[in-house]
Amino acid sequence: MITNNKVVSLHYRLKKTNKDGEIVEETFGTEPLVFLYGTGSMIPKFEAELAGKNAGDKAEFGIPAAEAYGLREDNALVTLPTDTFKVDGAIDMEMLKVGNVLPMQDNEGNRMDGTIIDVTDTEVKMDFNHPLAGEDLYFEVEITEVRDASEEELSHGHVHGAGGHKH
Repeated sequence: MITNNKVVSLHYRLKKTNKDGEIVEETFGTEPLVFLYGTGSMIPKFEAELAGKNAGDKAEFGIPAAEAYGLREDNALVTLPTDTFKVDGAIDMEMLKVGNVLPMQDNEGNRMDGTIIDVTDTEVKMDFNHPLAGEDLYFEVEITEVRDASEEELSHGHVHGAGGHKH
């Protein structure tokens, strides 16, 4: 049964909005998602919907945007000088295409992915909202395995081995 500190393996289909929404991602037909339940690595509402379920169980549920990746925030839209993207004195204009996602760092060295939404000769406008911010989510899941986490997994806070982290 799914409780804290269990390793959960499951297949899922993620759709935008509702049961009839656009499929964003799915694992059916590929490797399952494997995670350590109760460590905060998943959306809290996602975990709450799985609580108490067992291998073989299926579930379908929606998560409102505010409880998923949050609402879109205007302060996550940032305009940067084009010179920010100079490498060895030159700007790779192929990199600065609308729609490209670039890894960036804030002033404290935290990594953030930003999507380019506009480029001019002097500025690049980027969106640092999560790609699914503002979207209601709908999940279809099938739990394939529930097992006790090893001491090593518990001490590291993540799954090791098949489907998990490899050191």
